[in-house]
Amino acid sequence: MPERSAQTKEDKRRDTLTAFVKTHAQALGFDLCRITRPDSIPEAKDRLGQFIDAGRHGTMEWMAETRERRGDPRALWSDVKSVVVFAMNYGPEEDPRGILDKPDKAAISVYARNRDYHDIIKGRLKEIATRFAARAGEDVKVFVDTAPVMEKPLAAAAGLGWQGKHTNLVSRAHGSWLFLGSMFTTADLSIDAPEIDHCGSCRACLDACPTAAFPSPYQIDARRCISYLTIEHKGPIDPEIRPLIGNRIYGCDDCLAACPWNKFASAASEMKLKAREDLREPEIAALLALDDPTFRGFFSGSPVKRIGRDRFVRNVLIAAGNSGDRGLVDACLSLSSDASPVVRAMAIWALSRLMEAGEFKRFAAQRPQDESDSDVLNEWRLAGAA
Repeated sequence: MPERSAQTKEDKRRDTLTAFVKTHAQALGFDLCRITRPDSIPEAKDRLGQFIDAGRHGTMEWMAETRERRGDPRALWSDVKSVVVFAMNYGPEEDPRGILDKPDKAAISVYARNRDYHDIIKGRLKEIATRFAARAGEDVKVFVDTAPVMEKPLAAAAGLGWQGKHTNLVSRAHGSWLFLGSMFTTADLSIDAPEIDHCGSCRACLDACPTAAFPSPYQIDARRCISYLTIEHKGPIDPEIRPLIGNRIYGCDDCLAACPWNKFASAASEMKLKAREDLREPEIAALLALDDPTFRGFFSGSPVKRIGRDRFVRNVLIAAGNSGDRGLVDACLSLSSDASPVVRAMAIWALSRLMEAGEFKRFAAQRPQDESDSDVLNEWRLAGAA
């Protein structure tokens, strides 16, 4: 009898703490909250290793450096007993691909059109964690994307959704539009059942990718992914891929937007994230004029600010080169003498596409002869002006 009473008390405590964290998650604006064990993704480590060994992580060396901790939550924190995964819907009000037919406009990924979601979610997770720790008397740690945590496999194991063929999490209730965060705790909580894969024979996300970044379903090669290239990648972007980028200057929503499960997803509520009006369809011409201070001011509080002005303007110049708009020539000419080599390099490429052949030849003949940057010199060679 004493053993049975003790077990019943333990079960009651587990259920009470589980209900506590889920109730507070809903109150703070999270759409989903599920729980899994730290040992629930045993296959993740090998999949990560294969991805890195194939070089598909591109220049994201931090993935290789943290692969051991990233592959197993217990390697990150040996005392963790339960992993609580939270999700917040950021579904747009309209199909974000509509802007792709407006070459004078710049396409910024839906998630980056407002405040940095890392700050928003982490603030709310800290609030939940503080309350939970005080109630449970247990240790907690919260993570949002920047830590070596494989949140998508953990979210699938916890039952928030499944990893679709585009490798992102898909929810039957919210489609592909979900921000994720997690709370590791030493508390023993009630575990949720994993979600099964509902992709079936659909390949809409794979077919939507403009750069063929998916070698096969459920696999991605970051080196061809526009989100990686415009955000994580430093230096010039592969010339063969530039024309495929179109006017996407920060991230890419194509594979997410193509998911049929999005029809069940409502737009994000007012208490969550709404796009800044000036980031819905910004003019390429205006963005080309941003120097470092104005860039920092314009993108204050935005995740776009993290890539810095030079990398951002590099992206905008690619969009300019793809626009066919000769009205952008003067802005590109000005940037061809920019202090940043990556900006100068992309300005040359943009001008080679916007100018007529004779016009570009005259421009090339007047270029500075003291250029020493190898990437800039390579752009001149690719343009046939070396």
